[in-house]
Amino acid sequence: DILANVIGGRPVGSHALEDAEKWVAKQFRSWGLEVMEQEVGEINVGFSRGPWWGKMLSEDGMVLHFGTPSYTAGTKGPQRGHVLLEPQTRQELERMKGALKGAWVLIEGSTAFALDSSPKGDSIRQSALEKNEEIDRLNEEARQYNATHRDAPKKIQEKQVVPALFYREMKEAGALGFIQAVKEPIQILYDRANCYNLTMENLPTVCDIKLEAGQYNIIKEKVLAKKDVILEFDIRNHFFEGPVKYHNIIGILKGSKYPNEYVLTGGHLDSFDSASGAVDDGQGVSVTMETARLIATSGAKPKRSIMFTIWTGEEYGLLGSKYFVQNETIPLDKISNYFNRDGGPEVAVGVTVPEAMYDDFSEIAKPLTNLNPEFPFKVEKREGEPGPRPTKGGSSDHAYFARNGVPTISLSLKDVKGYNFTYREIWHTDRDLYNKAYPDYLNHSAIVNAVMVYGVANLDHLLSREGLYKDEPASSDK
Repeated sequence: DILANVIGGRPVGSHALEDAEKWVAKQFRSWGLEVMEQEVGEINVGFSRGPWWGKMLSEDGMVLHFGTPSYTAGTKGPQRGHVLLEPQTRQELERMKGALKGAWVLIEGSTAFALDSSPKGDSIRQSALEKNEEIDRLNEEARQYNATHRDAPKKIQEKQVVPALFYREMKEAGALGFIQAVKEPIQILYDRANCYNLTMENLPTVCDIKLEAGQYNIIKEKVLAKKDVILEFDIRNHFFEGPVKYHNIIGILKGSKYPNEYVLTGGHLDSFDSASGAVDDGQGVSVTMETARLIATSGAKPKRSIMFTIWTGEEYGLLGSKYFVQNETIPLDKISNYFNRDGGPEVAVGVTVPEAMYDDFSEIAKPLTNLNPEFPFKVEKREGEPGPRPTKGGSSDHAYFARNGVPTISLSLKDVKGYNFTYREIWHTDRDLYNKAYPDYLNHSAIVNAVMVYGVANLDHLLSREGLYKDEPASSDK
């Protein structure tokens, strides 16, 4: 509730993420944990999201369903303008250059990221334009040839489609903003190409709007029919002076016997802000924090140190966990396991482990077998041969640990009661809201996580790494 409804969406560089960091650290300290606030990086300019709305003004007008990527321009109050289709050739650009002033421009293509207005983006567009002009020349030759050689015609080539082919020219001509079609649920990300290069002197000035595809098509059809279409938007995207630092917030419960060996459990605090980040990954942070509260306030004294890791910058490239691993915050060979939670809000119902870990996990999980008949818990052996240790990629904060051979066994999740949850519905969309976090699932998952984390911390040995990855040498700890 605090993360999703009081603080809200939490992109890197936002006041919301700063507020969330302070709140998590305060909670950890209130439970008696040592707190590490690990500075991961900084961004030159901060971004803050205000409310937004838009509408089509006509007898059959409609309220518009849209969003804008983080670190893109807002409007200067409510701004009203006519609608044009983007030019595809230099001749079209020259013909409509005067009409672009004060216009909302419909752009081909679809992306959740902002249009690339960087020098690299300019280069891509220029290259595409030159190729398309050559294709136009060849196609005209082919048409003339085909007019007299119908028995063996030359193929007409398709031109390369690059969104906003004349981005700079349209901006300089005074366009209010660019509009692209996106499918529902609307997925909105950030200005990946420019957010780290912004200063208060080069802030974006042209709106970058992602409009629900059905509404986009209605507007496009009107424009194609040469009907006057007026759109009005009020988008309150705000920037503030940086640098804005972002941090991993790590609660630490020192081990009583093996303080320099560790069990980790965590999720990521940052989120996109077209919604509230309740699921991705507010639920993971909440389960981690409740795990911390249960263990720390119980007076438990685990043999091994437990780190409750609340990562930053996951959505911008696993920045927090990458920093933790690459800067050797703790010895990686002393980590027994990292339990990551960054998926759906389903309930924890089991764990699948290599054979060498099976006896340990079975013993640890005994208290969970009949804890709640609605959510029976099961430990299973992994079938088949292990795969190779990953060397690249990774969808969440377990990735850099796995690349370095650290066990990243996570709990299996399931929608036991059939709440009809689908991850694709909320993944980076405007539906990642509080109503998608199920209290009964999260409460039980926190208890399960606490039992498993505490159990691994209390083993007399580190978990065996035998059979974790293909050709991985067996550990000497067991």
